[in-house]
Amino acid sequence: MKRIGITGGIGSGKSVVSQLLSLKGVPVYIADDESKRLVDTNPIIKEALMGLFGNSVYTEHGLNRPLLASLIFHDGSLLKKVNGIVHPVVADDFKRWCQHQHCPFCAIESAILYESGFDKHTDMALMVYAPEDVRMERVLSRDHTSKEAVEDRIKRQMPDEEKCKRADFIIFNDGVQPLIPQVEKFLAQIGQNVG
Repeated sequence: MKRIGITGGIGSGKSVVSQLLSLKGVPVYIADDESKRLVDTNPIIKEALMGLFGNSVYTEHGLNRPLLASLIFHDGSLLKKVNGIVHPVVADDFKRWCQHQHCPFCAIESAILYESGFDKHTDMALMVYAPEDVRMERVLSRDHTSKEAVEDRIKRQMPDEEKCKRADFIIFNDGVQPLIPQVEKFLAQIGQNVG
């Protein structure tokens, strides 16, 4: 089974491309959703985060996200430690998930495919690219947040130019070029029957 890494910056349309691939028969592991589930339920993550921040980092409902965000927001070294706890568990979960898929291809969608090291568990990378002004417009209307908050999130991610250099395939989601033919072309190139 071949594993595809799907990445792209915030607002690029990774999720839309992932949904299109799913509709074409490629199961997709959404790393962001699964990591949220794992930080709430995985005993290894829970123990390590409580060891780092104290028991108040968890409530009876799971991770106290606002508290954790306030603790790591301005501290890059703490963020790195948290990522070092969470990312390996997510990677292991993805590998286990892959073992239960019964098709020639499966995928992982992650905005931080390279930063997290998830790319080491894939055979190819698919970059979803959109110009920054298009991404900004999408995120502002979707998340109802400030332009500064979006700019900050963009700055924290690997630059698109770097992701494009590393990717094996690029899909342009600029609002001009239609997506479906590009997804079908990608699937044809990797040898997945388009259906």
